[in-house]
Amino acid sequence: MELNLEEGKHIYDECSTLILPALSIGNVGQLAVDLLIASTKAERIGYLDDPNVLPCVGNDAYTPTPQGDLALPLEAYESPSNALTLIQQRSPVVKGMMVEFAKNLADFAVACGKKHIVILSSLDFGRWQTIDMSSGLQIYYLSNAKVDGADDNCEKLGFKRMKEYDPTQKLWKYLNDLAEGNATEEDISSLEDDLGEEDYYPSLPFAAMFSCFKAKGLKVTCLLCYCSEGDNISDAFHLAEAACNLVGQSPESFKGNEGGRWVIPFSWQSVYGPPPDMSLF
Repeated sequence: MELNLEEGKHIYDECSTLILPALSIGNVGQLAVDLLIASTKAERIGYLDDPNVLPCVGNDAYTPTPQGDLALPLEAYESPSNALTLIQQRSPVVKGMMVEFAKNLADFAVACGKKHIVILSSLDFGRWQTIDMSSGLQIYYLSNAKVDGADDNCEKLGFKRMKEYDPTQKLWKYLNDLAEGNATEEDISSLEDDLGEEDYYPSLPFAAMFSCFKAKGLKVTCLLCYCSEGDNISDAFHLAEAACNLVGQSPESFKGNEGGRWVIPFSWQSVYGPPPDMSLF
């Protein structure tokens, strides 16, 4: 993975926390990163080139009057005033190459001196076993602070530990061995005939990323919410707010925001296409 810096841009040493999405159902992680980039007024410093990500191109996602800047599959943004680096991923990883992609991301994070990695992603609402909406939408987490995935700070913030995480379970253990170089991807063939419901979570992109960042000795926290396909903008707000709480930030502290409000990304105006032609009715 190679970082191609834009002219006159550089990596800020003070941006020691990296926030990025792991693609999943509803694209909530990507939407949350969109919201954070727009609200922190983060500047794009360049783009990442990785052979494991499918190519795509689009118009500027954050500026209403584009200057000819194109949006690319992997972009790096930095907000020095909030000590944050943000990576936005706009296209999926080539099938079967998720672990290689995660390894490349981990190498990039180490090379850039990142200390804390925050992964934002979503889980299938249809697999939620213990539904409790008494306190609103729940944020679940997975951390490498403790062996069982628990983290005292996340507990204080009211997040729920992802109880489905079991480092001794075969697929989680395989991911860990793969990330540490103690297994090969060909070894998965011996597991494929014996995969069950418990293998859903370690089969998702966030699990590969978690394992690879952890293998590099980095502090890593996954923030997750359950959702379904559809309009998940409200979930994105909730996940972005959780990320802010985790890193000690808030919309009120974002430089340049009037009244401490979230800034809606310009691209969201067309996220579900243009409004219907009312003459049809």
